Amino acid sequence: MAPPPSMAVSPLVALIVRIVTFGGLLISVIVLATTTGFNESYAFRYMLASGVIGMAYTILQTALTLFYLSTGNRLGGDGFAFLDFFGDKVISYMLATGAAAGFGLSVDLARLLQAQGNFNSTAESFLQKANVSASLLFIGFLFSAISSVFSSLSLPKRVD
Repeated sequence: MAPPPSMAVSPLVALIVRIVTFGGLLISVIVLATTTGFNESYAFRYMLASGVIGMAYTILQTALTLFYLSTGNRLGGDGFAFLDFFGDKVISYMLATGAAAGFGLSVDLARLLQAQGNFNSTAESFLQKANVSASLLFIGFLFSAISSVFSSLSLPKRVD
């Protein structure tokens, strides 16, 4: 019996999704890193770390996708498809939790500053930049999750 047809996504589409993921993460990291005062909070540090780790993973996956696009062969064969699958899952969850940590702290910090009467233009500017960075990290998560779905479709099909 022949194996079922593959539902793998075009390598070009996978490459475009990876590039969009990287772009969102890059801008998120730049915005957060240039915001003064972000390093005083563990949540913002985690958000920055998740963005940097996500960028490193996305660069690696982009290079592997370019290799596949240019040669037509997957580096590492079917075994590497499992690494793509599990790596995409871990990175997408890390990006989601990084964005959630940033959003959560921004909301809590805004409420605290308003309750204390210390909510001024500097605090508002800081929180807006933090929210922009968290939003871009969330967009990176969305595209990383799409890559995760693509990698699950690329898994080798088992024939019993």
